[in-house]
Amino acid sequence: MRGRFAPTPSGPMHIGNASTALLAWLQTRSADGEFLIRIEDVDATRSKAELAEQALTDLRWLGLDWDEGPDIGGSRGPYTQSERTAAYEEALTALDRAGRLYSCFCSRAELASVASAPHGLGSEGPSYPGTCSSLTPMQREAKRLRKQPSLRFMLGSQPVEFLDAVAGPQAFPTGAGGDFIVKRADGMFSYQLAVVVDDAMMGVTDVLRGADLLDSTPRQLQLYEALGLRPPRFAHVPLMFGSDGKRLAKRHGGLSLAALRSAGIAPEEVVGWLAAVSGLTPTAEPVRASELIRHFRIEQVTTESITVTDGMLGQLIG
Repeated sequence: MRGRFAPTPSGPMHIGNASTALLAWLQTRSADGEFLIRIEDVDATRSKAELAEQALTDLRWLGLDWDEGPDIGGSRGPYTQSERTAAYEEALTALDRAGRLYSCFCSRAELASVASAPHGLGSEGPSYPGTCSSLTPMQREAKRLRKQPSLRFMLGSQPVEFLDAVAGPQAFPTGAGGDFIVKRADGMFSYQLAVVVDDAMMGVTDVLRGADLLDSTPRQLQLYEALGLRPPRFAHVPLMFGSDGKRLAKRHGGLSLAALRSAGIAPEEVVGWLAAVSGLTPTAEPVRASELIRHFRIEQVTTESITVTDGMLGQLIG
């Protein structure tokens, strides 16, 4: 088994991120597998190098270790997406040769106009209606003279089904979400393309990540197939929400690992609390991450989203 945790350095790591990292690490270590860290900074406008460094510090403080990563290297690096653009270009070339890409000239305003249409994949926004898929070569060339296009991946003609280790059997209808962008007009590669290329090239066999990415999985599975790559097994774990009902993010600053550490809270307390709310232990007793390895079972992980109430936080920060 080869597992990974791949944080995006756009904000401080909070306890929701820490929960996913801990579970991914436990899944891999309980199987005597290799664990790697990858920094997903493909979106340069949101990513910050200092936050990438902070993420590694936070993970070590939590008691996690890794066999490969941006700080220690490895045979399948680099382990930072901004250094891997050549691999993404090669993948685009392969997809283009396979006839799975087409230029899209739709503006944001035009795409927003279809926002009231039926949605395909929830977190991916409204389904793309295929506006540019039927343009003639002459029409494409005329539009290209006026505007730099994005590149879209053409979905297959079959529904997508897979078994998720936490969420259970999943089925998505043909064309769910519509053809999606793999490279933006400004040159930025999409998360969907980058994560598929990276996980395949790094030999990742098992991906455990947040449930917000569950509906990205059918898109990624189609990319794996189109590129002739073997997909990993997937496990999508529940998200954590703040008392405001919103998914934990950098706005919940007091719940960042850096803030908890500064408040004098021990990492064993955080790990114990995370283990309890994730369903691994009956009570939130302080425990080292390494002590959870022997008894970890993926079947124990809760399938319900977690709302971090003031009462629950009291268990952690007193």
